[in-house]
Amino acid sequence: MPKVSVIIPAYNVAPFIGETLDSVFAQTFTDYEVIVINDGSPDTEDLECALARFIDRINYIKQENRGASAARNRGLRAARGEFAAFLDADDLWLPNYLDEQIKFTREGNCDLVCADAEVFSDGSREEKTYLESLMAGAPPTGDVTFIGLLSAEQSLITSGVVVRRERVFEAGLFDEALPNSQDFDLWLRLARHGARMAYQRRVLLRYRSRENSLSGDEVNVHRRELRVLEKVERSYDLSPAERPEIVSVIERRRAILEFELAKLYLARGEFIRARESFREANRLRRSWKTHAALGFSRLAPRLMQSLYQHRIGVA
Repeated sequence: MPKVSVIIPAYNVAPFIGETLDSVFAQTFTDYEVIVINDGSPDTEDLECALARFIDRINYIKQENRGASAARNRGLRAARGEFAAFLDADDLWLPNYLDEQIKFTREGNCDLVCADAEVFSDGSREEKTYLESLMAGAPPTGDVTFIGLLSAEQSLITSGVVVRRERVFEAGLFDEALPNSQDFDLWLRLARHGARMAYQRRVLLRYRSRENSLSGDEVNVHRRELRVLEKVERSYDLSPAERPEIVSVIERRRAILEFELAKLYLARGEFIRARESFREANRLRRSWKTHAALGFSRLAPRLMQSLYQHRIGVA
């Protein structure tokens, strides 16, 4: 049996997947299998053309479109490795990625390890690494905790995660009802199930940035994160001692998400939705910032729209 099962969901990634698989097959660690799941991709003809030179070295699975969660779960069920390594079909691993990740799990006696990534797009690269940009500072180190993830003080990059496959099954796999933020949801459940999760403060992969911050997908990401927080409140078995702290963390996080969602609505000209989200953010966590944003969204929404679009570089 292979030590590691590399699981790659594929949807509209034909131009990128060849380079991604090249990075996998260039690994110095060789005890792995590669599973590619075509999730009903509309570019299947081009995708299979790109996969042709790898076809003897991968387990290629096709299914109707059901989303990234279902694709990864299909890969997990087909996998044979002790560890699962998740990789998005447009990201790239450095040659020592698997070697360093497996070594870290062994030396640190952990169930999940997350590496950092260089962020790039169209030949350029950003100054900050993936985790630096998310954490607004130095890449985090040490153990990853439930509260750390819930509060967004900690975050994981899916293409940088290697995890014991048995632990994922114990936690219940990816939630297929969550098209976005399903990875965030799984990390929370792994932490609640006692998995030891840790950061490796090394850049071992390259993360391709293709998202438009004003896209519907970005709005949906925020909405899905809010749904994950609601799921925690509704379905997690929280003890009386921990519930106040967790509910307080959720309210702070929900306020931040609503505020960010309001800015996205504002930039897209959806002023009524923007005011609703600013109002909810202010209700959850009152501050001069949320109060002022709510007031200006009522009095001068188009001026706020112009200022925000200018700030993020959108014409």
